[in-house]
Amino acid sequence: MKKRLSLLLALCMTALLAACGQGEKKTFTVGFDAEFPPYGYMDDNGDYVGFDLDLAQEVCNRNGWELVKRPIDWDSKDMELSSGSIDCIWNGFTMNGRENDYTWTSPYVDNSQVFVVAEDSGITAFADLAGKAVGVQRDSSALNALNDEETPENIALRDSFGKLTEYADYNTAFMDLEAGALDAVAMDIGVANYQIESRGGGYVILEQRLATEQYGVGFLLGNEELRDTVESTLQDMAADGTFTEIAEKWGLTDSVCLGK
Repeated sequence: MKKRLSLLLALCMTALLAACGQGEKKTFTVGFDAEFPPYGYMDDNGDYVGFDLDLAQEVCNRNGWELVKRPIDWDSKDMELSSGSIDCIWNGFTMNGRENDYTWTSPYVDNSQVFVVAEDSGITAFADLAGKAVGVQRDSSALNALNDEETPENIALRDSFGKLTEYADYNTAFMDLEAGALDAVAMDIGVANYQIESRGGGYVILEQRLATEQYGVGFLLGNEELRDTVESTLQDMAADGTFTEIAEKWGLTDSVCLGK
């Protein structure tokens, strides 16, 4: 009788512990710019979608985590990360120049900073931007490239503009480009292609590149344990083809570099 009672208690404890374990499912909170398509943005249904968010969801699925999508002000990303409000910054986040500021995954996208202009603007090269009104997102890689003291040609290009306006997001900048308030917008090539396609054309990307860079997932400096788990999962996704499938969905096949 005592043995059966002990066995029954042991089984109950096992079931209880299993239930508790299920209730303590780990959350993985991704900080992202909600106006940075195709990497992360709000769609017409009010849902947050994008290439990076799909990658994050697959990472969570494979690790039994619950994904929390947290839109953030891009210029407040460091505060969000250091306060613990988010676990990582994952949204077209440029590694170059920030290598020692965060704990990074391996790069997964090769990116370029470019200028977008109207097809009929007559602007075909950097020299044509002299005296023009140019827009850029605040605290963006494009702005960093224009302010890069180690690249004198970029400083000279910036100084040649008639006006450089910083925007909170690229959607607003593109609206001003459409309205004629801007002559050009400096931005990531993946975002540029998305903006042009979503508007049915009418705009072109200048062939000259302002800068080239790579994207990675950025974690708080020293958080190697979580980084290693995400890194390992991304590598598995690249190996089994899932990463490529997600890239194809968002038209970014030519940009991805993970697993190549």
